[in-house]
This record gives sequence, C-alpha cells and structure tokens, in this order.
Amino acid sequence: GAMNPLLSLTVFWLLPLALMAKEDLPLDCIPRRSVPYHSEWDNARFFHEEGVYNYSTMLLREDEGVLVLGAREELYALDLQDISQKRASVKWEATKKKKEECKSKGKNAETECLNYIRILHKLEDGRMYVCGTNAFDPECNYMSFASQKLTLENVEDGKGKCPFDPFQRYASIMTGNELYSATSVNFLGSEPVLMRSSPGPIRTEFKSSWLNEPTFVSMAQMPESERSDSGDDDKVYLFFSETAVECDCYNKLVVSRVARVCKGDRGGQRTLQRKWTSFLKARIDCPVLESQLPYIIRDAYRWCDSKQDWKGCIFYTIFTPQSDTSDLSAVCAYRVLDISRVFAEGKYKTPVPVETSFVKWVMYSGEVPIPRPGACINNAARNVGINKTLDLPDRTLQFIKDKPLMDQVIHPIGDKPLLVRRGAAFIQIIVNQVKAADGENYHVMFIGTDKGTVLKAVNYDGEMFIVEEIQVFHPPVPIKILKLSNVMGQLYAGSDTGVAQIPVATCERSSSCVDCVLARDPYCGWNKILGKCLIYIYCIFRFSEVIQSVKVGNASLCPDADPIKPQNKSVQQGAVLKLSCLPPSSLAKITWQQNDQALIPSDHLQLQQDGLLIHNTSFSDAGHYRCMSVESSRADKYKTTLLEYWVTIDLSGSGKSDPILDPQAQTGCISDIALQAIVCLLAVSLLVLFGLELLQRPPTSALELFKEEQ
Repeated sequence: GAMNPLLSLTVFWLLPLALMAKEDLPLDCIPRRSVPYHSEWDNARFFHEEGVYNYSTMLLREDEGVLVLGAREELYALDLQDISQKRASVKWEATKKKKEECKSKGKNAETECLNYIRILHKLEDGRMYVCGTNAFDPECNYMSFASQKLTLENVEDGKGKCPFDPFQRYASIMTGNELYSATSVNFLGSEPVLMRSSPGPIRTEFKSSWLNEPTFVSMAQMPESERSDSGDDDKVYLFFSETAVECDCYNKLVVSRVARVCKGDRGGQRTLQRKWTSFLKARIDCPVLESQLPYIIRDAYRWCDSKQDWKGCIFYTIFTPQSDTSDLSAVCAYRVLDISRVFAEGKYKTPVPVETSFVKWVMYSGEVPIPRPGACINNAARNVGINKTLDLPDRTLQFIKDKPLMDQVIHPIGDKPLLVRRGAAFIQIIVNQVKAADGENYHVMFIGTDKGTVLKAVNYDGEMFIVEEIQVFHPPVPIKILKLSNVMGQLYAGSDTGVAQIPVATCERSSSCVDCVLARDPYCGWNKILGKCLIYIYCIFRFSEVIQSVKVGNASLCPDADPIKPQNKSVQQGAVLKLSCLPPSSLAKITWQQNDQALIPSDHLQLQQDGLLIHNTSFSDAGHYRCMSVESSRADKYKTTLLEYWVTIDLSGSGKSDPILDPQAQTGCISDIALQAIVCLLAVSLLVLFGLELLQRPPTSALELFKEEQ
C-alpha cells in the first residue's frame, strides 16, 4: 500500500538532519545590547513624507552623494550623509484612466491601483532605469539626476520587468545596460518568468518543471569569465522558493532553490527559441534541527572580496519556517564555488511516470549529451564549432528543456547555520567585512526583522554572537530593504512608513574599557590615549593604541578603572529609597554589596532590573552600597563596579540630613552619651542577628567554614 504521506515526507527531509553533528546551536542567542527606538546615542536620521508609503526600493548613488528612493507614486534623492535632507523629488502617478481600469478589474483603489516603484538601477551613462506597477499595468522609465533635480524622461512597457501586483515578490538586476528580472508577466500573477529584456528578450519556459508557483527572492551576477581557464561565461544567479515537483507527497511542499543562467545565452535555433538554454536549478538547504519541513529562503546577499576573484564570493541567506509552528530564523552561507560546481559537474534529475497519476523525479543515470546541457559556451564548445547558443544541437537543448533540475542538494558552509534565533522573523541581510585589531577579517551581519529592528551579529569560530539589536522603526514595521554605504559608514533601512539611517557602529555607547571590549564589536576598540571607545580603523590606529578582543572578549587587557566617587543619598526614616543602577548589557548580571558584604535580597531589599528598592528605611539601611556587574565571555568572568552610594537616614523629618549614622559625618558633633547608646544598640542587634543566623544554619564543619571564609 501507499506509504503514509507524512512519514515518507519526514524520512525524506530528516535524513540530512539526522546526519548533522549533534552540537546543538543555542537557539536563544540574545543580543548583548538592545537599543530602544531613537535613544540619545543613536545619531539615527529619518525620512518620510505625509501621505507617502512603501519606501522599499533604493539605489545608492555614492558618485552623486545621494540615496535614490522609490516609494508609492514618488521618487526621492536624499542626502547620503543625512537622509532627513531631501535634495530632490519627482512624482510618478498612475493616470486616472489607469486607476479606473484597475478598479473595474476588481482591485483595491486605495492599496493596489497605484504606481509602486519597484525597480531602480543605474545605467552606464549615469541615468537610472526605473519601473513601477502602475495600477496593475507595469511601466518603465529613464530618470536623470542633474542640477539637484530628478527628471523622468520617456515611458516604455514594463511587462516582464516589473510585477503587476505591488505585493508580489520579485527580483531584478542590471548588468551593464541589460536588465534581468524575475517576476510574473500577467495580470493574475500566475505566469512566472526569469527574463532578460535586451538584447532581444529571452525567458524561461512556462513549464512547472522550470518554475512551479515560485516566490522570487533575489538575483546576483558573477564574473566567472574573468581569468577563466575554460573560457567560461559570466552568470546570473537567482534565489527563489517554489512548490517541489520532485517530492512524492500529497500536500504541497515548498523548497528553496538557486538557479543560474549564462549571460551570453541567446536561446536555441529551433528548440528553446528565445528561451534560456542555460537555465539550471538546484535545491538549497539550510538545516535547522527541530524542523520537519525544510526552511524557506527569504533573502540572499552576495558578498565578494574586492581583492580576490569570484571564487571567494559567498552568498549569505536568510531562512524562516514554512509552517507557523516555529518562530526560528536562520542565516546560512554558501560558497559560490560549491554552487557553481553542482551546475558544472553534478547529476541531473529526470521525471519518470509511475502507475499512479503523479510523476516521480529520480537521478538521471543515462548518457549525458555533449555539449553538456545547461553549460555556457566555453572553449571546449568553440573547438567543435559551437560559438553561440544558437549553434547548440537539439539533443542538448531537448535534454535541458525536460530536465532543468539538478539532483544534488547544495549545503551551507559547515553544514549548519551561522546563526539561529527565536523571536522576530529575519527578512533582510547585508554583510560587511571588517578588519579588526588582531589583523583578521570578520564578517559582520546586519539583519532586518519583521519587528522593525536591525541585528548586528558575528560568528566567531562557530560561536554565534549578537553585538546589538537596534529598534529602528517605532511603531514596529517590517524592514523591507537594507543598503550599506562603506563610504559613509552608514546603514539605510526602508519600511512601509519611512526610511532610517543608522551608523554601522556607535562605539560611544560603551563608556568603559571593559564594556567596550566585552561588546566584541570588530568596529570598536578602546583607545588608550583618548580613554574612549571609538570606531577602530585598521590602517589609521596603531595596534598598541587600541584594546580590542573580539574572538574571546578578554577584558583583563583593560587598565584598572578609576575609583568611583560615591553619590550621597539622604532619606527619611520609614520612606522608600531607590538606588538606580542599570546593567551595561543584557548578558551582565547585577549584584549589590552593603557595607562590603554581599547584599541578600528580601521583601525589605528588592532587586529590580534598574536598581535596588529599599522599603521602610531604618537605621540598619544606612551605610555604603556598591552596585556591580558580572559578565562572562569566552575568556573569563568580569566583575566591575558601576555605582556607589552613601546612604544616610534623616530623623528630623525636615529632609535635611541628621548626623545620626552618617558615615561621613564629623563624630565630634555627637554627645558621648548618644555615641555610647548607639554603640550598645549596634552590639546588641549584631549579637541577636548572629544568634538567629546560627539557629537557622545546620551545624557546619570547621573545614566548610574555612572554605566559606576563603
């Protein structure tokens, strides 16, 4: 009989998970510091205009010093240094006629029948190419920014370049003046394509084995022709998710994919006319242990080192669950070389009909035609007279038309995620390489969430560390787009309600050396000469001037802190006193000392998150209080004094400090009799306390007492 569908599905997907190393990832990785919205440290900048929404398309024009921004029916050029400064704007609205037509087809006039700017790319001549949904009838335009003005030039059809539906995911990239786009080419949003608009449009087949109800995520290009031994071509990669054709299960299963095409592809002569001859796709996996269903890709970022060739490039990706049962998000990284190898050398999958109605996909073990199906035109092909895709034989083309799916699954670096976290879902990712004081390069991940926060995280040799989480938008709205300008050292985040600009690092948040070092932020170091936590720039500062320890957080490198001057607090007897003290980080625990003894919390002495609350104050509460922070890193456990207080009890009720029990008072002011009385009272109360303590304690051996003393 048929195997239980869920069982077969579970076995199918859990195999790779079972093989994973058992070293479990800490799923509750908490940010060391949480920065509330627009706190005084932030130097954040914001931009939004009344009545304008959906600020979700961005283009960095560092050459012009502006951030070009596409919103709903409006385009802006904002100052890159301070985005609250608008340099220019231009309206691009759908016409009244277009809006009426859209409404008559059953779409919402307020939310859908408008022009949402969706595509914004720079052309080689410095102009920009921009497309909008245009009330479900997409259009594109050429736009220039000159003498502080944005000008739209001439409209052309945008079908296949830009989505009809403003809420449907899409992807696009401009290489040279060629636009590659992945979107839907019809009003209903049911005909997906990966298309290159020029020279001569070329696209995917309308076949479920090519694209099956896809959700497009992002695109990137790879200059694989550079210094290539085999005369290879450049590639364009596409990340998306889709309903799996290869899974023999009853309910729909969504999987994540990476596909690629060759830039020189011109389609086939008879077979695959004006269609890609090089479209290949493979499943991409990001294994999260507790999951039964594969996680789904949400964003991908291409990171490349400017000093190396494409082989060193890495794709950083975000995955979230496909069912609502989990609130985990993960970051997985893939080597472009590993992906490229699967397409160049891997086996294909082939459909085979079985007795029941569905088709089963299995590994193809037959003969593979030459030239290899899906390969770019390379030296081997040129040697046999095949100089362009139009020269490819029908056997190769027919093969790729039927079998665009690779058999091998692409696994992340290290076969596990770099970061897994519970809570707000990850949506966007950007990665920046930073050279730290130890001379090593670290990859800092900036992750935008659906709660309007940005996480800054680093993976230190397998240890996931979240430096901070910043609340960028309030009320919380999902971050739709992130851009990073290394020139400015700024991060730009777009949402439905506005745009925010935040510095890549705000080192001044750490006011002490220990805090600066324990932050383990590759951007920040404690400058010994200035005595401040500052942005650390590898080439400017000498290593000897900076204290930093990102890998382990070794704060013992710090000089001894200056002694803290106690603050005087006077309180009326019987009143409530609050001694404030905030932990420097979410990883730190606060402990208190009273007159150099560890303070034991009680109903009378309550420890709160932001300090110590003393109820119904009496003589015994006077004295010296010390608030201390204890924080562990890989290197050690560090104890630092944050604040000290002298507490005096006021008997007179006038609010002025009465000399009784003021530890800093001149004893000469007190009469001898009063002094003797106080000493007697203290001695008696100490004896009583000691007696009670002994009664409550079990008998202790001398050895244990000695250990405690130690």
